[in-house]
Amino acid sequence: VLLSGWVGAGPKVSELEATFAKYVGVEHAVALNSCSAALFLALRLLDVEGGEVISTPMTFVSSNHAILQNNATPVFCDIDPETLNIDPASIAANISKNTRAIMVVHFAGHPCDMDPILDLSRAHDIPVVEDAAHASGARYKGKMVGGLGTITCFSFQAVKNLSTCDGGMLTTHDGGLVERAKQLRWMGITRDTWDRFGDEPRNGRPSWDYDVNEVGFKFQMNDLNAALGLVQLGRLESTNAQRREIVLQYEKAFADLDWLRVPVEKPYAKSSMHAYVARVPDRDGLIEHLAERGITAGVHYKPNHLYSVYEPYRRELPVTDSVWQEMVTLPLYPHMTESEFVQVVEAVHSFKPKGTAS
Repeated sequence: VLLSGWVGAGPKVSELEATFAKYVGVEHAVALNSCSAALFLALRLLDVEGGEVISTPMTFVSSNHAILQNNATPVFCDIDPETLNIDPASIAANISKNTRAIMVVHFAGHPCDMDPILDLSRAHDIPVVEDAAHASGARYKGKMVGGLGTITCFSFQAVKNLSTCDGGMLTTHDGGLVERAKQLRWMGITRDTWDRFGDEPRNGRPSWDYDVNEVGFKFQMNDLNAALGLVQLGRLESTNAQRREIVLQYEKAFADLDWLRVPVEKPYAKSSMHAYVARVPDRDGLIEHLAERGITAGVHYKPNHLYSVYEPYRRELPVTDSVWQEMVTLPLYPHMTESEFVQVVEAVHSFKPKGTAS
């Protein structure tokens, strides 16, 4: 790419779009500079402004910020206590005449139970946006995540399963949505730079000439990121398999700890194993205990409805409000060494939660 002299959005972006679309089994893919941009564009394409978007609080704030950024109202649903994904029954209970879209998040790479969600979508004629930031390579009932709902949004940020350092992708079967997405990602311009200067000008129009149909944004991916993405996509299945092997080892290592609940994988799902989110009493104590031993653990995530900016949309969510206080994310990455794994396991085993027998 550097030697080609074309480092902006160009042939490598187009190649990544075509390759990724084939991988997930969809007609169209639009490469972007982040999943946040994809989420924003997805809701813009679906014209949710002034309406409600059903969503989950158990996600990174990008998911729900996209709703506010589109001048719509987030309607938070409760979650499944095992998968931590949005509960289809809660979705059904919160659909109203003002619902413009349903936003689902495949938390930690475990696909949501999509069949009942898609049944609701068809019954009420409401589009479904999938936040698959964690779910590159995940499968639902044997089908790749990426083409189940109306629009799917992927993240290629630095710590994701497929990384381009930073970037994202929007996928869909709807060609009409794609054309508008491609214009919106580049300021609303009807002919992108590669189209005008990389190939022969179309229909005899000069290369400099284009129209602007609406106000757009600077959301394009560049060819440097796309080149990285093409290589990483070729490794995705193997690195996800490495993640799975580590998760299986964790499950065996923690089997004798009655105070630690390991993540579940439902029969309908093949998780991308993006994050290892366990549930423990005295979560903060464990995080501090691990830090003292040189191990970084975290919380993914504080439920969005508890943040100050979402206070106007706050509601009682009994499952979410209970389980998030036990959630802890332990280290998980493809090239985790045996010694690093043992370090984590021994540190967890040496912890005694408050209120448990010593």
